[in-house]
Amino acid sequence: MNKKEILKLAKGFRGRAKNCIRIARERVEKALQYSYRDRRNKKRDMRSLWIQRINAGTRQHGVNYGNFMHGLMKENVQLNRKVLSEISMHEPHSFKALVDISRNAFPGNKNVVFPPRKVDISLNA
Repeated sequence: MNKKEILKLAKGFRGRAKNCIRIARERVEKALQYSYRDRRNKKRDMRSLWIQRINAGTRQHGVNYGNFMHGLMKENVQLNRKVLSEISMHEPHSFKALVDISRNAFPGNKNVVFPPRKVDISLNA
């Protein structure tokens, strides 16, 4: 890259990294390495977030994430994790229907154990 391109990419950097070509070149090179790495990490982080959201939704209905996904796979429901997480957040009735489909497909989902409700016991009567 020539000097003009490097200084254009270094716009917004702090100190001499924005106008001294030698320092700017190093900082721009490192910034491009970070952006390359983080484009891949972003995909990993988003998948992890979707799985957490699906797991939270399924546990409200007494099924864990692994059994839920296995049941959907057996029923050949081809919804990806991104769509499932959106459904679990914004359409709880539709998500419950998916949980029921999964529960019927996989025998590990049959014994439904709902999490115990927290009871507030106040000491001041």
